[in-house]
Amino acid sequence: MEQQLAGKVALVAGATRGAGRQIAVQLGAQGATVYATGRSTRSQRSEIDRPETIEETAELVTAAGGTGIAVQVDHLVPEQVRALVERINAEQGRLDVLVNDIWGAELLFSWSKKLWEHSLDDGLRILRLAVDTHIITSHFALPLLIRRSGGLVVEMTDGTAEYNRVNYRVSFFYDLAKASVLRIAFAQAQELAAFGGTAVALTPGWLRSEIMLEHFEVTEATWRDAVLGQPHFAISESPAFVGRAVAALAADPRVARWNGQSLSSGQLAREYGFTDLDGSRPDCWRYMVEVHDAGKPADVTGYR
Repeated sequence: MEQQLAGKVALVAGATRGAGRQIAVQLGAQGATVYATGRSTRSQRSEIDRPETIEETAELVTAAGGTGIAVQVDHLVPEQVRALVERINAEQGRLDVLVNDIWGAELLFSWSKKLWEHSLDDGLRILRLAVDTHIITSHFALPLLIRRSGGLVVEMTDGTAEYNRVNYRVSFFYDLAKASVLRIAFAQAQELAAFGGTAVALTPGWLRSEIMLEHFEVTEATWRDAVLGQPHFAISESPAFVGRAVAALAADPRVARWNGQSLSSGQLAREYGFTDLDGSRPDCWRYMVEVHDAGKPADVTGYR
């Protein structure tokens, strides 16, 4: 099978677990050299205190057919990000794909508290983790990315611009964080266009991340058992699905046609023809509007 990204260099910022890990892996499956960054290593965990590490991600990238390079980076620390980009430049002399997937606020946001009830410290920390990290990383990485025409920036968020425009997402700080990333992608698109670069926002659907699988007490192999308690979970997708979306964008010589747009994994699956691990093409955001939010019984017929 042809590796369409052989010779290309990618930085996946926030690749420890979830979407970031599989974005790195799927880029690797297409032959890319992938720098996988995060705070959790085999010798030191972040405050999230989970077992996944960037070393594991890098090993998975290499096993998939690419070259995985793990670098511990706190993307809130400008000097660490500067050093990372300088290293990529010294070792590779190029950067073709930047994926800003940094998040790390899973334990900080509330599902029910109003702005005035929410911890202000936690709320501002959410914005630092979800917004400032993306800005800091792009600030240092873009000069290397624009050295060659055709560079791609993917800003990972939750929800399309169309969906988030009319739906309140969880709570104040979560909503603001995810909306901000959409605008970050749009703004970068305006500035990159003159240099032959492309920036997009990308959202997965209902993601079967490690944390989500644990929440439902299932594994990737047994995830359908969770549907008994939450029928709408039938529309969920593996992290590999959005990873394949990023790989498809990175391999598209006409990727500039998407510049500035808000995209979803399901939308890109229809465009590029890739599937999830089970061979299906879940279209979560259309399902959310037409089934879930419409109050209809869970039925994924025609949606995956």
